[in-house]
Amino acid sequence: MADTSPTSSGPEPYRVPDADLDDLASTLAKTMAEVRQHGVILDRLGSEPESAASHPADGAPEAEAADGTKADGPASVFILALGGEAYAVELAALSDWVNYLFLPVYGREISTSRPWCAHWHEHPEAVARLHALWLAWQQFTDTEAGLSGPSTWHRDHLDQTLAHLRAPDGPFAACTTSATRPNHRVLATPAPEQAGVAA
Repeated sequence: MADTSPTSSGPEPYRVPDADLDDLASTLAKTMAEVRQHGVILDRLGSEPESAASHPADGAPEAEAADGTKADGPASVFILALGGEAYAVELAALSDWVNYLFLPVYGREISTSRPWCAHWHEHPEAVARLHALWLAWQQFTDTEAGLSGPSTWHRDHLDQTLAHLRAPDGPFAACTTSATRPNHRVLATPAPEQAGVAA
C-alpha cells in the first residue's frame, strides 16, 4: 500500500496580510534609502586619503603630529567644503534622503506662503541647509542619541530649516508657488565688494 502521508519539503511560506503591505513598502523604502546613505558614507570614507597626521614622521611624537596642520582631504564633512567628485557623491546621497524620506514625510502643499522648488539642488542655500539638516538627522536618529534624539532633531533642526527654506522671502521665493504651474529661478546674489577701489 502506498504512503499517503504528506511530505514536508520545508517550512511554510510566510504570508503578509494585505493590510500590512503599505507599511511594509514604506519601511522597505526607508531602509533602502538608509542603506544607500550608508554606502555613500562608506565610499566617502574609503576614498579619503590617509592624512600625514595618522603617520607621524620618525621620532616625532604622535601628539605633535595630531596638533599639526591637516594634510590632504576635506577639513569638513559639510557639503560646501567639498569639491568635485566628493561634492557630487555627497549631493547624490543628499538627494536620495530628500526625495525618499524628507519630501514624502515633510513636504507640505506648495503655496505662495510656502514655496518649494523641484530644482532645489541648484539653490546653494537650499543645498547647504538641507545638507546640515541631513547631517543632524543622521546624528539624532542614531541609537546613541537616546530616546529624545528624534524630538530634538524636529525641534532644533527641522522646524528652523523649514521656516527658512519655505519662507516667502527664502531661497525659493522666485520659484514654484503652485504645483500646477512649476517655475524655477535662482535669485541673484549681491556682488562682492571690490577691495582697493579708489573713491
